[in-house]
Amino acid sequence: MNKRNYNSEMESIISTLSLRTHRLLLHSCCAPCSSTCLEVLTPHFEVTILYYNPNITDASEYNLRLDEEKRFIETLNKNNGFQNGNAFHPISIIDARYEPAEFFEAVKGYESCPEGGDRCFICYEMRLREAALTAKSHGFDYFTTTLTLSPLKNCDKLNEIGQKLSDELNVAFLPSDFKKKDGYKRSIQLSNDYELYRQNYCGCIFSKR
Repeated sequence: MNKRNYNSEMESIISTLSLRTHRLLLHSCCAPCSSTCLEVLTPHFEVTILYYNPNITDASEYNLRLDEEKRFIETLNKNNGFQNGNAFHPISIIDARYEPAEFFEAVKGYESCPEGGDRCFICYEMRLREAALTAKSHGFDYFTTTLTLSPLKNCDKLNEIGQKLSDELNVAFLPSDFKKKDGYKRSIQLSNDYELYRQNYCGCIFSKR
């Protein structure tokens, strides 16, 4: 059985877009992960970042990542995009609610699961559901997530959940695998270029341990 190439699927969808500007809601976990994603997406979409990450246990860490995301977006908008000559649509951000109790309630009973297992899948769905609901209520053409950039995240599961929510809520999901074509390596370079804070754990108390 051939493994799906989500990056190729994304590129195929982008290639068929009409000339009108399409609006995309991008769930983002942090500025470094959003960097490559925005470089890929902003020539083709009017992107709005959804910063919804109740999995981040420490409020100080949450706010640090949010501030970096806002600073990065402000810099890109001010400079009219990346220094690569590509077209660029300005970026907006939705600063969603921060309720860590929602995460702990969702993963109750899964506290001892190994990192990358069922607890993480619950977290994926929690954040993607919020993105799908927000995309639907605000009339976005597509939604997707930066989480597929990370080599530590399960790309197949993320796309499976995204498509399931798309079918359930009748809002289009843009499949992705942003780490393809050296996407993760590019995020490291962009983080250095823009002096972005790079955390060393996902965000929850379990990954921090």
